[in-house]
Amino acid sequence: MSTEGPLIGCAEAHPNIALVKYWGKRDEKLNLPAVGSISVTLDALTTRTRVTFDPALRRDELRLGDGEAGAARVSVCLDLLREKAGVGWYARVESENDFPTGAGLASSASGFAALVRAADAALGLGLDERELSGIARRGSGSAARSIFGGYVEWPRGERPDGSDSVAHQLLPPGGWPLAVLVAITTRRSKPKGSSEGMKHTARTSPYWEAWVEGQEEDLAAARGAILRRDFQALAEVSERSCLKMHALMMASSPGLLYWNGATVEAIHAIRGLRHEGIPVFFTVDAGPQVKAICLPSFADEVERALRGVGGVLEVIRSGIGDGARVTHAMPVVGD
Repeated sequence: MSTEGPLIGCAEAHPNIALVKYWGKRDEKLNLPAVGSISVTLDALTTRTRVTFDPALRRDELRLGDGEAGAARVSVCLDLLREKAGVGWYARVESENDFPTGAGLASSASGFAALVRAADAALGLGLDERELSGIARRGSGSAARSIFGGYVEWPRGERPDGSDSVAHQLLPPGGWPLAVLVAITTRRSKPKGSSEGMKHTARTSPYWEAWVEGQEEDLAAARGAILRRDFQALAEVSERSCLKMHALMMASSPGLLYWNGATVEAIHAIRGLRHEGIPVFFTVDAGPQVKAICLPSFADEVERALRGVGGVLEVIRSGIGDGARVTHAMPVVGD
């Protein structure tokens, strides 16, 4: 590929929340999961990323929000795309989130999904979503799911090269509209990142084997509930998966506890609403933020209840979002 001048691409993506949780890796280098997972993509939280491949650069650079950040994982994804395009230039990556970063809101998922979509546009590759999912996975496992919108499954896969561990869509965003209320209980970054937490849990938790062995049953239950639009069945398996994951982490040595007091109180509030007949369930990723999922007609009532919980700083209201998409691309291709 002959080029002149910078190659520029811009994209945006949304984080996702796992209903059947991903925790643990079977291959760290390729970022292959120990278990499969199912998620929903959120439309209210957005990462916007600009990628500029520039012959004047001497290394990849990452600017996240107002500050510089390490670009090692970014380079892993960009190297795969550069190899496909036959371009050796380094890239400047500028990315910003309209929500707290590194605080249990899957900013790495939306970040790497937006990165690979923007870089693909800049290089003019035109890769399909399956290929982009596999590349995004190398930066952040859950980014494999944020390439897609709606309800998404990311299988564990069996092949050593990871070629069968790419995400796919179960239902599009409009296939089953649900509301997601995100209760923000802190804006601080979590003390231990997910990658380190996964390694620690796999090494030390006595529940690890049971976690892996029980995942296929949960995946089948959630997949069936989504395809049937069975809210009660999805609520049961989602809460079960959430609590199993956090029990797994808490039982590691030393125990990992990502929750704070407001996390627990928000869970109790959601359970209280359900006791009153409101169709709502909770899930919590590796962080202190609580996500309440409900039928859209009950979103106002759920939001009011969460806002009334002490320690909840903000409630973000979301629907089911689209996948990563190009917003602007200006590749300058030479003769």
